[in-house]
Amino acid sequence: MVDPRRAFHATDGSAQGYRDYMVTVREFRAELRQIYRRGYVLVHPERIARPGPGGVMRYRRIMLPPGKTPLVLSVDDVSYYEYMTGDGFATDLFVAPDGTIENHYVDARGRRLVGAYDVVPIVDDFVRAHPDFSYRGDKGTIALTGYNGVLGYRSSTYEYGDTPATRQARSRATVVATALKADGWHFANHTWGHIDTTAVGMDRLRWDTREWNAEVGRIVGPTREFVFPFGADISGVTPYADTDPEYRFLHEHEGYAYFFGVDATRLAWQQVAAGSLRQARIDMDGITLERALHARDPVIGAFFDPHTVVDPRRP
Repeated sequence: MVDPRRAFHATDGSAQGYRDYMVTVREFRAELRQIYRRGYVLVHPERIARPGPGGVMRYRRIMLPPGKTPLVLSVDDVSYYEYMTGDGFATDLFVAPDGTIENHYVDARGRRLVGAYDVVPIVDDFVRAHPDFSYRGDKGTIALTGYNGVLGYRSSTYEYGDTPATRQARSRATVVATALKADGWHFANHTWGHIDTTAVGMDRLRWDTREWNAEVGRIVGPTREFVFPFGADISGVTPYADTDPEYRFLHEHEGYAYFFGVDATRLAWQQVAAGSLRQARIDMDGITLERALHARDPVIGAFFDPHTVVDPRRP
């Protein structure tokens, strides 16, 4: 949230969702500074493990100085959904004339501004100032849906039709995606429709994956990372089995090898199966932040002090 006053007082029923699932730009910048000071370094999951001979996933060595800890960063959705319009958020990502990736943002007075107003350009700026925060140029993973398009561009033909405007949006989004990958960012499938993969059948999962491939994959290129919406991992904490139909489809048919759920109760959780690595993400959102403000949270406290990062404008 760039402008918490608008976000937290949105009149369309979104205010509580913003409070629960978003952080402000001020909060995110403060979190980054403390995360960096505590010795964390951004790495991609492929640095942790990679399929070897026969497709067997094997751990790899990460070489960091003493006192440094590898950290996987990911951010969901980054589509600048229609419902967020006018509520104090950036509107898109674009490639500036100097080659950097920036946001457009429309302030409360209607002025269209350019700058670092969301996770990606804020992290980019931070890494430029602190190169040792990135391991070999790694940044984070952007987990995309597709139903409102991607990266702020209304590129979905299913949603908006195959029109000249949609084709132009797809072309512009592709330019941005290409620049993001060249600058150390990865992409992940977050499902086209932000579906709960534990609650839908195989037919819906297959349809959604086809739509994601057609509308998002063609823009961002191949990916082997799959981020479950709502953190709803298809297997809970039980190791994946080749007999599970969802896993067989996503892994063997679609080629995904890195899977991510959510678990904010521990600093790190990961599991290596024969052909895949999965990790539990810690959701650094409003719910987690507010919980940490009212009770000692050793997980969040390992990254930053919630009392010193919270935005005073948060209700």
